[in-house]
Amino acid sequence: MIFVTGGAGFIGSNFVIDWLASSDEPLVNLDKLTYAGNPDNLLSARQDARHIFIKGDIGDQALVSRLLQQYQPRAVVHFAAESHVDRSIDGPADFVSTNINGTFSLLEAAREYYAALPAVKQRDFRFLHVSTDEVYGSLAPNEPAFRETTAYAPNSPYSASKAASDHLVRAYHHTYGLPTLTTNCSNNYGPYQFPEKLIPLMITHALVGKPLPIYGDGANVRDWLYVGDHCTAVRRVLEAGMPGQTYNIGGWNEKTNLGVVHTLCDILDSMAPKSESYRDQITFVTDRPGHDRRYAIDASRIERELGWRPAETFDTGIRKTVRWYLDHAEWIAGIRSGAYLNRAQQLQSMNNVDQEHRQ
Repeated sequence: MIFVTGGAGFIGSNFVIDWLASSDEPLVNLDKLTYAGNPDNLLSARQDARHIFIKGDIGDQALVSRLLQQYQPRAVVHFAAESHVDRSIDGPADFVSTNINGTFSLLEAAREYYAALPAVKQRDFRFLHVSTDEVYGSLAPNEPAFRETTAYAPNSPYSASKAASDHLVRAYHHTYGLPTLTTNCSNNYGPYQFPEKLIPLMITHALVGKPLPIYGDGANVRDWLYVGDHCTAVRRVLEAGMPGQTYNIGGWNEKTNLGVVHTLCDILDSMAPKSESYRDQITFVTDRPGHDRRYAIDASRIERELGWRPAETFDTGIRKTVRWYLDHAEWIAGIRSGAYLNRAQQLQSMNNVDQEHRQ
C-alpha cells in the first residue's frame, strides 16, 4: 500500500492511473478537491478496489495520522500543492497554507508513523516529495541548466512556498532520520491539466475562437516534460532513489512560450482545421510581475544513477496531448460549466472507505 496526496490533480491523477495500470499494489488517495482537484480525472479508477479515495486536507494532521495508522502504507508520495504562479501573485496565503503548513503537517504525521514502525518496515519506508524547478529561480540564456546542487533563488510566492517545503523535507531527513526523497521537475503537460496553464489554455481557447494570450514577447523559455514520463520517473525514484537525495526530472525540451503556441496552432490546423490558421488568434498581453525568463533542467543524475530518461520527445508528447483534448470535449465542458465542482462537493468516498471519512 502507498499513500498519495493530491491524487485528483493534474500530475497526481496521472500518477494514480499509471500506478494502477502498472502495479497490483493498492493506494490511498487523499485530496482536498480544491478548484484544481477534479474527480472526473479519476473516472477510470472509480470501480477499482485497489484505489481508495478520501476527501481530506493534508493540513489535517489528525486525519493523516489516522489514515497512516489504518492503512499502514510503505510510502507517502506527496503531490498535493497549490501550483499556479498567477494565483500565487494574486493570493499568496493559500500557497503558504498548503505548500508550507500542509507539508509540515504531513511530515509530522509521517515522522510519528515512521518512528512507531518496526525496524524491518522502517528500512523500506519512503516519503517522496514532488517539487518544481521554479525553486532555482531564473536562468540567463547561456547559463547551464539547473542541477541538484544549484542554489535556490525562488522569485514568486509559489516558488518560494515550494522552496520552503523542500527545505522542511530535507530537515526532517537530517534531523529525524525520515527517509525522504525529493524530485524537482520541469514544466509538465499532458492529459487532465487544468486549463489555466499555458498548453491546455491555448488549446481550449483556440477551439472556441478566443484570443491566445501570450505574456510579454513570448520568449520565456521552459523545459517541457510529458506527464507520463514524469510519472515513470517518480516511480523509479520511489523504487531505487537514495534516502535524503534530490533528483531533477526534465524533458530535455527547452522551448519558448511563443514557439510552443505556434506548434499547438500548427497541430490544430492539421487535426481540427478551420478556414483560417489558429495562429491568427495569438495576441500579446502585459507580462506578469517577476516572470522568470528561462528554466532548464539537467536530468543527467537520474539517468546516470537510476536509468531513467523520458520516452516522449516534445513532438510526440504534444501531439498526444492535443489529441487527448480534442477527444475529451466533455471533460473540458465540465470545467467550463463548473459541473466538476458540483461533483466534487457531492463526492463521497469512491470505494472501501469507512463511514467516518465520507463527506
